[in-house]
Amino acid sequence: MIYKLDNGSLAENLFGDWQESLLWSCMQGVMGELYADHPEKPGAVMAILGDFAYYAGKPERELVLYKPQWREKDFVIMVPQNEEWGSLIEECYGEKAKKVSRYAIKKEQGIFDRAHLEQVVSGLAEGFELRLMDEDIFKKCEAGDWSRDFTAQFRDFETFQRLGLGAFVLKEGELVSGASTYSSYHGGIEIEIGTKQPFRRRGLAYVCGARLILECLDRDLYPNWDAQNLWSVALAEKLGYHYSHTYTAYEIRGF
Repeated sequence: MIYKLDNGSLAENLFGDWQESLLWSCMQGVMGELYADHPEKPGAVMAILGDFAYYAGKPERELVLYKPQWREKDFVIMVPQNEEWGSLIEECYGEKAKKVSRYAIKKEQGIFDRAHLEQVVSGLAEGFELRLMDEDIFKKCEAGDWSRDFTAQFRDFETFQRLGLGAFVLKEGELVSGASTYSSYHGGIEIEIGTKQPFRRRGLAYVCGARLILECLDRDLYPNWDAQNLWSVALAEKLGYHYSHTYTAYEIRGF
């Protein structure tokens, strides 16, 4: 049987020193949920938030196969703590499990060059407008397939306003690029960044990322970055981050 954990401290020893902000969100009770094989003394645990599920402790088949009743999506990115969990995911999902590499970015305080970031922001090309998140932009994010993840983990604008931050570029009122809060925890956010297809390779995401980082610095929040691909790693490094390591994840369709 699988149990929902309401006390995040019960999962701390199992996740150990795993440096992942989505786990902190779940354990702090800010966002996401925790599930385990025992309600008080878990030996295996799953943290699930948005498209991501993290597995730690002793590999447990029932937990890997467990889908919370509230979850409507049939897609999830499973992140195993070790190879044993990875093998179990492959065994459970077979061809549905696509093994991929993701890229962890170091979490370092005091690394950002404010003057450089301000220079990046000031370099926005003529004809584009840079704005922080407001209710109008929130609705624009919800309306587009490419932009939905900017706000997907927040039920409404008021919740986002309380927990998140975002910086966006518009062209004649159209949302074309953004850097926003994918998830939030005490002391920081996880960044979601992207640009609409026709406007890519113009440095717009670079500007949005710089503006969002500056806003985080002003509010004493840490802007966490996890890279899906090498393009994202390169952009992070341009903004002042440093690459940490490559890790394995599984994209599951039909979860």
